Amino acid sequence: MTAPGGQEGDVRPVSGPLVFDTVPDIYAASKGWFTGSGELVLDLAGVTRVDSAGLALVVEWRRVAQTAGRALRLLNIPAQMRVLARVNGLPGIFPE
Repeated sequence: MTAPGGQEGDVRPVSGPLVFDTVPDIYAASKGWFTGSGELVLDLAGVTRVDSAGLALVVEWRRVAQTAGRALRLLNIPAQMRVLARVNGLPGIFPE
């Protein structure tokens, strides 16, 4: 599958709110994404709202991808998530 931007990868769209109430179900649904090989691309264009639980989910996805030996790339990172990362002392978690 070709990712937005024309690059090959396993692309998974993420949509809706990434908040305390939704993160457990989203995390459970995402567990199968990390099998296989090659780059995993998470497209966050459909994310409508983020809180600290959503940021923690992305941090966990990075850990799971690393453990599985897969590169993880995030597309369309919401501005709200970038602000939360900076406020929580994780300014380098997202590439500029």
